[in-house]
Amino acid sequence: MAAGIDPTMTHRRLPLAALLAAPLAALLWPSTGGAAPPTFAPCRLAHPLGLAGIEAECATLEVAESDAPGARRITLSIARVPAVSREKSREPLFLIAGGPGMGTQDMYVGVAQVFRRVNREHDIVLVDQRGTGRSAPLECDQADDEDVDLQRLEPAVRACLATLQQNHDVAQYTTSRAVQDLDAVRRALGYGRINLYGVSYGTRVAQHFLRRHPQHTQSVILDGVVSPERPLGPDLALDADAAVQRIFARCRDDAACRAAFGDPLDDYRLLRERLAKTPRRIADLESEFGLSQLRVAMRLSSYSAAQASLLPLALHRAARADDFTALASLYSLSTRSLEHSIAAGMHNSVVCAEDLPFVTVDAERRAKLAATYLGADTFDGLVRICALWPRGPVDADFHSPVKSDVPVLLLSGSDDPVTPPTNAVAAMKFLTHARHVSLADEGHGQLGVRCMDRVFEEFLRHGEPAKLDLTCLDKRIVPPFFLSPAGPAP
Repeated sequence: MAAGIDPTMTHRRLPLAALLAAPLAALLWPSTGGAAPPTFAPCRLAHPLGLAGIEAECATLEVAESDAPGARRITLSIARVPAVSREKSREPLFLIAGGPGMGTQDMYVGVAQVFRRVNREHDIVLVDQRGTGRSAPLECDQADDEDVDLQRLEPAVRACLATLQQNHDVAQYTTSRAVQDLDAVRRALGYGRINLYGVSYGTRVAQHFLRRHPQHTQSVILDGVVSPERPLGPDLALDADAAVQRIFARCRDDAACRAAFGDPLDDYRLLRERLAKTPRRIADLESEFGLSQLRVAMRLSSYSAAQASLLPLALHRAARADDFTALASLYSLSTRSLEHSIAAGMHNSVVCAEDLPFVTVDAERRAKLAATYLGADTFDGLVRICALWPRGPVDADFHSPVKSDVPVLLLSGSDDPVTPPTNAVAAMKFLTHARHVSLADEGHGQLGVRCMDRVFEEFLRHGEPAKLDLTCLDKRIVPPFFLSPAGPAP
């Protein structure tokens, strides 16, 4: 699944701070040029790591890359998983992946189980956003600004940009353009109204679609909410640090975890000091395990409660027993799952147009950044990238609140390192038919939470956020902390 909008994601292989009906040919084609509607054919969506596959039907739709006369055409990749029931709803569910830079089709293969109940009555439509997946992906190898000297970052970004500009106008891959594409697909497939599920950065796309096309939006699920009014940048390091501190506090408050490890913050500080002097050589890693690898392992471990349950053990064994097995495994597991999942160029096009221009960092804020475990270098790297990257179109009202009476369900995890619950609270300020569900001790994205499939099904069926029966969520079990490599206490 997507790591969340993150201006520090700058590597195609590894996000730096890392970080989811029958053909309607008989329907009338909308008045967008008189061409025939997309023709679907059977296809199979495969997980990037080959872990799973989904039978679907696939098609493409050509759109203009920009508004310029004679602009080149780009091809959007569309996949649809038809509803199982013949009595299906006319309104499909469109999924929107996070990143920015993750393809929706690849994301869906890993989370399809959560949408099986929804898929009984709703078509699932998966549009790879322009610049991602199979839709003119802006992919290139780009140095990771957390792993290299900042002086080496600029040549790598220039090389990435030069490669992409041969066949793309990279400035045209912003959210504003993506929302135009999404509505073009809706019209092409003959859907009057659609439901939207967006995760992380995908919540930004979903909200902007709702802003632009309220009459075509049936309902919206926002999972890991990016508030329209809050451009992201330095706050990511602050939010990430707060999430890790909450995980550490949870260990201290747990008698078994405290007895086994004491205060994980002490282990982290000891380990940070040691790695700053001498990085460790790990046999299974291609590079040394140093401060940057420690940051990545901590950051990505905090994305889910399951991986967070391993973090105190991993830090303790590395700091006190010089055993990096668990910590290196956390690092490798997280980074391997993200390999090839983020299109670096599309990521840059989004954050350099929509976030960084709206962020200021004064001396006081910089001092706060420097005090986090991620530090200020990650933000400085983004500044270097965006100084080179072309800035694309952003609608004038893009960072204004979204005002709507469309049913909206907002989901948050209390320990989310990217989009904390305060984002959802801000986003729903002008949503008059909305409900915010914040789950204690959960991380980024709630698709893995027990019975979320039932919650989604009920919400789409009735469209009444206030009347949702959420009692099944009370039975969820947050993974307990591992006390040894064998697992939690019995």
